[in-house]
Amino acid sequence: MTEPESGLASAVRVLRLEAAALEQLAAGLDGAFTRALGLLAGVAGRVVVTGMGKSGHIARKIAATLASTGTPALFVHPGEASHGDLGMIARTDAVIALSNSGETSELSDIIAYTRRFAIPLIGVTRRAGSTLAEQADVTLLLPAAPEACPLGLAPTTSTTMMLALGDALAIALLERRGFSAQDFHALHPGGQLGRALLLVTDVMHKADAVPLCNAAAPLSEVILEMSTKRLGCVGVTGDDGRLVGIITDGDLRRHMNPALLTQTAADVMSHKPKTIRRKALVAEALRVMNDKSITTLFVSDSDDTSDRPIGIVHIHDCLRAGAA
Repeated sequence: MTEPESGLASAVRVLRLEAAALEQLAAGLDGAFTRALGLLAGVAGRVVVTGMGKSGHIARKIAATLASTGTPALFVHPGEASHGDLGMIARTDAVIALSNSGETSELSDIIAYTRRFAIPLIGVTRRAGSTLAEQADVTLLLPAAPEACPLGLAPTTSTTMMLALGDALAIALLERRGFSAQDFHALHPGGQLGRALLLVTDVMHKADAVPLCNAAAPLSEVILEMSTKRLGCVGVTGDDGRLVGIITDGDLRRHMNPALLTQTAADVMSHKPKTIRRKALVAEALRVMNDKSITTLFVSDSDDTSDRPIGIVHIHDCLRAGAA
């Protein structure tokens, strides 16, 4: 076997070993997982995740995933905990401790601290009879799957299972709490993900910047409103403030005649203008405008899109926000 072939074979072996371990982990989940989930869902404070070495790296990622999906969480280094960082763990918190062997000496002070102050402790380990497993309020046992390392020493399969188990807890908590896309956006305002979750209310023109007129307004007022607001249209409202029509610059050109300025907004408006609800994503607004070959949408103040307009979004606003 050539060197490239040997490397490829090693990679395939590692991935299959870890995939098989995850299958074992999924098949073995039982009431302990449900109890751990209930414990975390009931925590008034934060979830503190801890571990040493490679388990510590996984613990950091689990804490980050929990925090980004609506469960306040942080990582505490077990070594630093013994030198003052135990103060970061409050009595309203819960602790998730990761240790493949369950005998990581650096975890001893955190374990003792949780027992002293009745702080809920979830242990993630491979050994049922270990100190961590015996002391934890809930123990999530990893199956005895072999490490992918040919020496059986480097944490590989075990850390993959820990990471996946952390993801399972985070997503189960997300679903249990009804965490929404809007909630997710509030915690991810930056980058492409943040842009993808922008709401129309984040980019719309509002208040005095919204071009509106009453249905009885003369066309001279409509033209002035359209020219001032510079969005190429004016929304027409009834006496109750509800949107009843729209006048675009195209409508004005189509109705151009010597008597135009003697007419009212109701005479030239297009009925049933396209609108969008306030909780819609910018990407949805862009799709609607593309599908209908229009450049603006009035934003409704409720999920009833025939209600009062609270804003207007232009296709250029969506593109500037990165929704394309």
